[in-house]
Amino acid sequence: MGEERVYWLAWAQISGVGPILLQRLQQHFGTLAVAWFAKTAELAQVEGFGFQTLEKVEQQRSRLHPEKFYFLHQQENPNFWTPVDPEYPRLLLETASPPLVLYYRGEVELQENFGQKPLVAIVGTRQPTEYGIRWTRLLSTTLAKNGFTVVSGLAEGIDTESHAATMKAGGRTLAALGTGVDIVYPAKNRDLYKQILAQGLVLSEYPAKTPPDRTHFPRRNRIIAGLSRAVLVMEAPMKSGALITANYANDFGRDVYVLPGRLDDNSSQGCLKLLNQGASLIPKELDELLKMLGAIPQLDTVEALPAPELNLPSLPPELQQVIDAIALESLPFDFLVQQTGMAAGSVSSALLQLELMGLILQLPGMRYQKIG
Repeated sequence: MGEERVYWLAWAQISGVGPILLQRLQQHFGTLAVAWFAKTAELAQVEGFGFQTLEKVEQQRSRLHPEKFYFLHQQENPNFWTPVDPEYPRLLLETASPPLVLYYRGEVELQENFGQKPLVAIVGTRQPTEYGIRWTRLLSTTLAKNGFTVVSGLAEGIDTESHAATMKAGGRTLAALGTGVDIVYPAKNRDLYKQILAQGLVLSEYPAKTPPDRTHFPRRNRIIAGLSRAVLVMEAPMKSGALITANYANDFGRDVYVLPGRLDDNSSQGCLKLLNQGASLIPKELDELLKMLGAIPQLDTVEALPAPELNLPSLPPELQQVIDAIALESLPFDFLVQQTGMAAGSVSSALLQLELMGLILQLPGMRYQKIG
């Protein structure tokens, strides 16, 4: 049990402290464990910690013992990732608002987490037409048979059709929930939920026993978009959760494709709006869509990267150990601490020296990469 994982979970319980503030805490103190025991005056030096936030931290921190809470929390929530865990889905981690704790249930496939297997979201209205259902089933089946994992939200309508068609075709599907991973909503999807557990994964940022709440589902949509390389919007009225997912996809730099519909069809108005905003049409020839989706570059794991040919100067052992753990793609600070097995303070010091030597580059979110 990594100490930092315990404190990610602890900080996640403090209201008003989200991903951005935690990144600033980590950068300022080196680790969230150190930040947890920092005095109020020290926390006040971190940008974003105003009077109200500091007051919440003081009140809530004093009532929570991180190690005890972690132990008790695991009794009902045995499976979860925090951003410090190497298995945390990398595409989601690169967004501006990754869940501080991501709970899961089902069958994990690490190729998905590491970005080696492409994930594509299919979303849409809860009241689809026959046309929308037919194309959802066709697209889900096509994606499944061509090695894509399909992501959706287990809602009625398009979500249900996409999950079911994907599994019927022998593919994998992920469902992002607005409840705890042990709660099925809507209840009529209980059998579908059980199938997904056997043939895929359910995910949520809410702990076990969290009931459905209307405020949870818009936030859930950012997880669907963040996990995916592209988002396919099938049918969506003007006020639709699918449009929220598409907007998140645009913010995250994902491709958005929409199913063309009729000008006078209410269920197509959201799709027409997305087209006006620059989304792409889903082509009739699905081979063409597969080519477009296949053109999206895949992430490589650290192990798969070739050794860069750099003429490095002779470095002290600690600096050499840190730079050996860094790849040409950006890696988070916590991952480097785990890879090297060094203390966070030593890694931070080594990174600063390597940056001053012009050998690495620091990116937003405390991520680092070699300069090739």
